[in-house]
Amino acid sequence: MNFSLLLAQQTIPQQEGVLGIIDKVARTQLSVVVMFMAVCTVIRLAAHFILLKPVPVYLRGGGHRLGTIINEITDAIIYAGIFVFLVIRPFVIQTFVIPSGSMVKTLLVHDYIVANKMIYRYSEPQHGDIIVFKPPQAAVGDGDRDATDFIKRLIGMPGDTIEVKNNILYRNGQKVEEPYKFFSRSLDSKGATFEELTPEGIDAVMWPDFKLVEYNGKPFPVNVSGMMVNDKGMFAPQYQATSLDEAAKLRSLPPMKIPPGYYFMMGDNRFGSLDSRFWGLIQRDDIIGRAECIWFPFNRWRFVR
Repeated sequence: MNFSLLLAQQTIPQQEGVLGIIDKVARTQLSVVVMFMAVCTVIRLAAHFILLKPVPVYLRGGGHRLGTIINEITDAIIYAGIFVFLVIRPFVIQTFVIPSGSMVKTLLVHDYIVANKMIYRYSEPQHGDIIVFKPPQAAVGDGDRDATDFIKRLIGMPGDTIEVKNNILYRNGQKVEEPYKFFSRSLDSKGATFEELTPEGIDAVMWPDFKLVEYNGKPFPVNVSGMMVNDKGMFAPQYQATSLDEAAKLRSLPPMKIPPGYYFMMGDNRFGSLDSRFWGLIQRDDIIGRAECIWFPFNRWRFVR
């Protein structure tokens, strides 16, 4: 699978019906929310001033009742908008829809989750946290990273040395037990359904080993398969080896520690995730929050870890 195809599978699918409306509202830009509330405020003030005029009860007609209804509705919208979009969403929780199978089986395509945006205001991310974050530009190519949200599991923290050998994760030289890890093959072109691979099927996939190295003064993800290093395929263009000499140099470099302020992310579905192995590290400031639970579909309601 090439980089552009897997990238397309990581993008958010268009939702329809009530769920589509919920997703669009949850992602409404703050500027749009402020403009909408400003319009409601103008309408509310206009209705309020009209209602201030002293009118005897027996002379109050449909217009007065309509003004009262408009006044109450706009009041509710304004206060709810301030509470939800200016307090709850920026600082407490936000809902997200899962766009791809990169976190199967933990999270399925079209699962709706609640992300805790407050937790990392008073604590630091920890190994194993499932995190919503803004991807680096390398992860979205020419796309708008600010309009894109990714969700992966935190595998490496500052000071960690991360390597993957024969599909086994090593952190600081020690094998990491990963009960959530999943190996599959996609059953459709959209990457929405997957079939779990047998041990023989996993061994048959020529998946590269991984290490993070320092190259040209920057952290550089290196995926090695035989003599090949970051050779086209799924790798972000800026991380592709452009010559045999460069490939040999990258292959020979020792793994580096993750620098301060950066984190290494991987999807649980290891053969179906575009993650830090291919587009590098994420910054602390790009972390949005920790996934806490699936709230829809209702038959999948559960806390996620």
